[in-house]
Amino acid sequence: MRRIDRAVTDNRQIQSIIEKSKVVHLGMIDDGRPYVVPMQYGFVFTGGQLTLYLHSAKEGRKLDVIKKNPRVFIELETDVALVSGGEVPCKYSSEYASVMGDGTAVLVDDVKEKIFGLKLMMKTQTGRDFEISEQMTKSVAVIRIDVPCVTAKSRAKD
Repeated sequence: MRRIDRAVTDNRQIQSIIEKSKVVHLGMIDDGRPYVVPMQYGFVFTGGQLTLYLHSAKEGRKLDVIKKNPRVFIELETDVALVSGGEVPCKYSSEYASVMGDGTAVLVDDVKEKIFGLKLMMKTQTGRDFEISEQMTKSVAVIRIDVPCVTAKSRAKD
């Protein structure tokens, strides 16, 4: 990380960024070409390790790519705001907080884990607890992203 002064290393702060972000940008490689999809998620963040749960249609490009190459990259951001540079265009910037990391995508088959992941997703996205039935899991794919180590940055208003 080039800007060490903006590094976020406290796990509580990192978890706060993950909680507030709501959308993960999931980067994949599709036959040698980058492919990025914004998705909602649920998460578990423990000891610096991040596990994301995403849901998807049961078929499509994203799942095809993951089956061919489960290596992924995730990026989340929040608190984005313009920092004015006045009359000097190159002085403009942004406030932000972000989390990134390399991970592995797993297509979840276990019904109990699918229910767990979907419950986490609903809690992350709505702040509410929902009951998820086995029947509900049959209409969606659930993707688990294991990210063993994340990096985080933040730039607040100067």
